[in-house]
Amino acid sequence: MPAAPPPDFAAALAAGPLVLDGGMSNQLAAAGHDLSDELWSARLLADAPEAVVDAHRAYFAAGAEVAITASYQASFEGFARRGVGRAEAARLLARSVELAREAARAEPGGRRRRWVAASVGPYGAVLADGSEYRGRYGLSVARLAAFHRPRLEVLAAARPDVLALETVPDTDEAEALLEVVHGLGVPAWLSYSVVGDRTRAGQPLAEAFALAKGVDEVLAVGVNCCTPQDADRAVALAAEVTGKPVVVYPNSGESWDPRVRDWRGEPTFRSARVRGWLADGALLVGGCCRVGPDGIAALAAEVAVRRD
Repeated sequence: MPAAPPPDFAAALAAGPLVLDGGMSNQLAAAGHDLSDELWSARLLADAPEAVVDAHRAYFAAGAEVAITASYQASFEGFARRGVGRAEAARLLARSVELAREAARAEPGGRRRRWVAASVGPYGAVLADGSEYRGRYGLSVARLAAFHRPRLEVLAAARPDVLALETVPDTDEAEALLEVVHGLGVPAWLSYSVVGDRTRAGQPLAEAFALAKGVDEVLAVGVNCCTPQDADRAVALAAEVTGKPVVVYPNSGESWDPRVRDWRGEPTFRSARVRGWLADGALLVGGCCRVGPDGIAALAAEVAVRRD
């Protein structure tokens, strides 16, 4: 009798929870790679792809089940500023998915299936000036959709398991992304970067979450790239407003200073927080900037206890 086909991501999520990885940039920096370039970790898609695979593997070894690709800062416009043509830029975008797949296959006979989420960072990330922490770029929804559509189409064609529409600071950008994701044939999650009960651009978070409520392509809604404290407060609200599973992966709790391009403060990320997240409706849990393999290993252990 032939083996049953593997479940798709939606089915795996329904049977969740699933553990996401941690920060790609901090793992690459810890391995000695210079990320001061405007392309950030996306530069290594061309210059050191093996380093990207190694970073994904480190998180899988720590217990992550979903790898988020190194395409957060990748765009046709960003690559063009480095003299990279559209055909090569498209190849590099697709390569981000291929590299994550390569890492996902590294464990023969693995106990659980590993998944690939294609990262789609906000417009502000491409500007490399901290705009993703403010939003309100002065662009219309139509202009933002025109920016996101080409790279979303390329990433979707590379067949990730899910699209990670992440670190979204602004409801205008969320509207644009939700417009573009329709019809691509790949499910998505939508996660905002927030401060308190508002998006980075200052809109009420309940209104921001509500945009995805009736969008079938969106499997989960939540927050990332925020403090753990703000993540704690957002999970229950996302579940209440949308009725969808929640995705949550905050930073370490330190704050990014875009003027000096460095982190300030003390970490407040604790794996025990996952207990509250799961209780409030989260099914995708992980870490973002400055949360490394050790943090994900501790979080994965908490998730394993809840599964048992």
